[in-house]
Amino acid sequence: MLISTSPSQLSAGLRLWRTRRRVSQLELAVRAGTTQRHVSFIESGRSIPGREMVIRLAESLQLPLRDRNALLLAGGYAPAYDETPYDGAGLGAVRTALTEILEGHRPYPAVAVDRRGDLVLANRTFHVLTAGISDGLLSPPTNIPRLLLHPDGLAPRILNFPEWSWHVIDALTREAVQNPAPESDALIEELTGLIPPRPDLTPGHLGFAVPLHLRSAQGDLRLITTLTRFGTAVDVTLSELRMEAFLPADPSTAAALRRLDPV
Repeated sequence: MLISTSPSQLSAGLRLWRTRRRVSQLELAVRAGTTQRHVSFIESGRSIPGREMVIRLAESLQLPLRDRNALLLAGGYAPAYDETPYDGAGLGAVRTALTEILEGHRPYPAVAVDRRGDLVLANRTFHVLTAGISDGLLSPPTNIPRLLLHPDGLAPRILNFPEWSWHVIDALTREAVQNPAPESDALIEELTGLIPPRPDLTPGHLGFAVPLHLRSAQGDLRLITTLTRFGTAVDVTLSELRMEAFLPADPSTAAALRRLDPV
């Protein structure tokens, strides 16, 4: 289906994403199986690509599915990827799988979040650790980065807050560079205003492996995190879901979590 739109929107969108990905016209052409001349003509508005070419260019730039749809719309074409509501019937199997994975991770905390970092699902251990947090932060949509860094959230319980807070900000910034969105910039600006100045690097701050040192009713916890995504998703909603699982960094943390949430 062809949708009426301005070719300049596609040209500008393609140039913008190619620049963000730091890919030359020649490299993009090789990836997409076309010529540099064709890519140049598309970006200048002198050539209008077909739907399949738009899809190939978007795939070659590794655009998120949501932005691939946006590029197709800019070219006057219908979206190629469905966006099924998370609570819709089409994602019933996904909801079941996520629930089983998160519950199977107990007694260690785990959550599933969407592209904004808003909570989609959490296991019981996570709810145990966040007990007593301000209702305003736990009311849907619960944003996990805000929950971690807000003074009414987990921030007062985080013993290495200066290091951990910048670890969170840096992760958000990297994601925003790869997949820009106005709401991401607004969240980063909001949260940066809540945290102390960036500390000097210490042996406990390893960049990609900053532990979350958290105070709990069963003693201090040291947690490391892992991120999991649906790598072959062809649905926008599914492609934007990610699971963040917390693992004990030492035996005493593992024991304390078992006491907090006996399985």
